[in-house]
Amino acid sequence: MKISFHGAAHEVTGSCHLVECCGKRILIDCGMFQGRAELTDANAAKFGFEPAQIDAVLLTHAHLDHCGRLPLLVKRGFKGEIIATSATRDLARLVMLDAAHLQMEEERHHHRHGQHGRADEALYDEMDALDAVDRFGRNASYREPIELFPGITATYHEAGHILGSASIELSLSEHGKTRRVLFSGDLGPLGRPLLNDFDPPSGVDVVVMETTYGDRTHRSLEASVEEFTHAITATERRGGNVIIPTFALERAQEILWFLREGMEAGKIRKSLKVFLDSPMAISATRIFARHEEALRPELAKMIAHGRDPFQLPELHMTRETQESMALNEIRAGAVIMAGSGMCTGGRVRHHLRHNLARRDASVIFVGYAAEGTLARIIIDGAKHVKLFGAEIPVQAQIHTINGFSAHADRDDLIEWLSRTGHPSKVFLVHGETRAMESFAKAIGPERVEMPKAGQSFEL
Repeated sequence: MKISFHGAAHEVTGSCHLVECCGKRILIDCGMFQGRAELTDANAAKFGFEPAQIDAVLLTHAHLDHCGRLPLLVKRGFKGEIIATSATRDLARLVMLDAAHLQMEEERHHHRHGQHGRADEALYDEMDALDAVDRFGRNASYREPIELFPGITATYHEAGHILGSASIELSLSEHGKTRRVLFSGDLGPLGRPLLNDFDPPSGVDVVVMETTYGDRTHRSLEASVEEFTHAITATERRGGNVIIPTFALERAQEILWFLREGMEAGKIRKSLKVFLDSPMAISATRIFARHEEALRPELAKMIAHGRDPFQLPELHMTRETQESMALNEIRAGAVIMAGSGMCTGGRVRHHLRHNLARRDASVIFVGYAAEGTLARIIIDGAKHVKLFGAEIPVQAQIHTINGFSAHADRDDLIEWLSRTGHPSKVFLVHGETRAMESFAKAIGPERVEMPKAGQSFEL
């Protein structure tokens, strides 16, 4: 009975943990590395285990850094079952197909420019992504145990991070001993408008938990909404555009929610033009309406009564490339939401190219930015950034509103851990080293492990 770590070890991306028990090998997540070049290079490397020998994958949620290498896992020989909540299944299909499409586009771009190295090849294509979708089997429901194999049971619990997200509890029985191991997945902050709060089980023996914001607390949601509203109205007065690098899952929907509330309260002009320039975010917003079981009761009731919580008077959803390109002709009075949230790719890079150098524009960051990403470089105060081969001066107003983050802060992480009881061992993952070290001090370092990539431990 042991556990090994193959991603998100002293990093915030690439989540992938392997549990071995009763002769079975179970993977918790299989995510993509994002950020620095050496991290993205790791995506094509060997997994650290043989995919064909994995018996099942348990998926916590549909973000790319948790599900993004599932198609590669299948491509390399995985034949087992993938288990997730129903909402995660729908979103993961969307995310994996989008990732495959972007990789193939990038490969074609490199080939057109005479680049043919291994680093320029797509990890997988759309058929590989669909093959991964075909491996999804049983749907998990919160707090309903699923027997994976004799002696191994999995139970999914609310994580409050994105639609369908879960913490996963494994009950492992071998040689007369039983251990309950809880994987946090990514945890959301308490008291958000769209999703239920996290709800972990108590009495577990071992915890594997994320520490993205283990070293800091967020501004209050009320203060964050106020700052967000002020940034939009101030940009309007200056005569510029607002660019919001947006994660397609959860962040886009929550921003639409707060824009609607601001307009209904008279704090934001109802005729403000808002562009959701992300095909994936548009599709994800539709998926929300299909999964009332994963939403707060008041939001589910609103949808059930035929009211769209994300609809704005001047909301424009731009799926086509030509529609997106036309947005670059707008010089003032627009809010443009586009992916990717960390600005590592996607349409937002074009909008930044056309607006970063404008003093009347604003860029509002509303989510986590990993080290090495363009978003992090801008947030850290870069005076110039390189986009499409050109040096672009950063003269727009830059706002970082971490109160909108989909990740729990230090206080909420401590609260979540306290509800699990008194685990004898806590493995800290999915965090930068300084965040993990700070969090370890806060909870008592004597029971903490901060595993390195490839490291294994007996359970």
